[in-house]
Amino acid sequence: MYPDLSLYIDGQFVEGRGERNQDVTNPANGEVLGKLPQADESDLDLALQSAERAFQSWRRTPAIERSELLRKVASLIRERAQETGHVLTLEQGKPTGEAVGEVMSCAEHAEWHAEECRRIYGRIIPARKYDVQQTVVHEPIGVCVAFSPWNFPFSQAFRKIVAAIGAGCSIILKGSSDTPASVLLMARMFHDAGLPKGVFNVVSGDSGMISDYLIKSPVVRKISFTGSTPVGRKLAALAGAHMKRCTMELGGHAPVIVCDDANIEDAVNDLVAFKFRNAGQICICPTRFFVQRGIYEKFVSRFVEKTQEIKVGCGTDESTTMGPLAQARRVAEMERFVEDARQQGANIVTGGHALSGAGNFFAPTVITDIPKTAKFMREEPFGPIAGIVPFDEVSDALEWANSLSFGLASYAYTTSLGNAHAITHGLEAGMVSVNHIGLAIAETPFGGIKESGYGREGGSETFEGYLTTKFVSQKN
Repeated sequence: MYPDLSLYIDGQFVEGRGERNQDVTNPANGEVLGKLPQADESDLDLALQSAERAFQSWRRTPAIERSELLRKVASLIRERAQETGHVLTLEQGKPTGEAVGEVMSCAEHAEWHAEECRRIYGRIIPARKYDVQQTVVHEPIGVCVAFSPWNFPFSQAFRKIVAAIGAGCSIILKGSSDTPASVLLMARMFHDAGLPKGVFNVVSGDSGMISDYLIKSPVVRKISFTGSTPVGRKLAALAGAHMKRCTMELGGHAPVIVCDDANIEDAVNDLVAFKFRNAGQICICPTRFFVQRGIYEKFVSRFVEKTQEIKVGCGTDESTTMGPLAQARRVAEMERFVEDARQQGANIVTGGHALSGAGNFFAPTVITDIPKTAKFMREEPFGPIAGIVPFDEVSDALEWANSLSFGLASYAYTTSLGNAHAITHGLEAGMVSVNHIGLAIAETPFGGIKESGYGREGGSETFEGYLTTKFVSQKN
């Protein structure tokens, strides 16, 4: 069952004051699931006032108490994972198994932040005089605003929320208009765990109006955004104009370098599964495949065979291994990528077309021999398309991989320590995974460089964006 939609402000689930004129639909069949609540400026003012008031007490709450609350949330996540995952599938489209896995992973994030928030240490700096004490303390930055996307509507938002709350901040979340129920179910978990009112607020509605209003507010001290690079640039510029700190997790277009000495079966099994997970709508999924010429034909053959085993269908069907794209416009965009590649002489080995019938379905697609000038090689597809090209020397693959302005995730497969060393040091990316898919877990930092953003979520770096550093020099 799809839940009733609302805002969550000052510890209450409330109606937005704007008109509910936007449908929330199921991408697998077009069914209208609900009407999106629209927050107006008065709703946002209430959220800001609530968050500011709550921050004054939450910042003084001992870390051990914040830790205990996050552990309660972890327990609720595990208890409610099945029903939450089902709702996520209805509004986002991914197979229910993937959706439940996304929700369950957040229990680990809650527990990691529960432990790490108890270790926000300061330090003592030896003074130059006997009667002077010099200390450094870290304090919560204040009221935060987070903007999260539709591709992982629960987990992408959750990492921001637990970092802010664990650090002692209050936060206002604006989730995607396509997937509003996921973040509301999250808010319900924090509510039922006993989070004081106002520490966490959820608003929805007009993205442009909400982001502009909240970022300009003098109450807000920190912005966290996950989404496209063009939107990230706009929000970062707006935040910069008001001297607000930002964490930006933006677009990818992840390169994969597969060397002649790689274990082909392991590489294909890993990469096909991750490439087409969530219908390729993952900022860190492998997209540009550079395969050394000695194994190129064999790799392509096995990759295509494995891709053709994928069963596309409604996410609630247990046999489905790839669901629909989240919006109809994404299907049209996939068609543009394929047609451009075809016109430039690339080979569409499998897929390359929308599937007939209701829903936003696109066939898993493999394209080979794509020229550098193709749209696919320059722009992130964010969908179920893999492009494979051969290379001769590792230096050639690195040049291709680093040729774009993106620098989020990257991957390599090789059994050579020399190749691994050259690739891990040569790739211009915030994350590199060699011989497996090992990114985006709670204890590791997640983020990019170049136009893929800045700041990190997860790992020991997780609280950096939510804390200020204060130096205290005291003479006795």
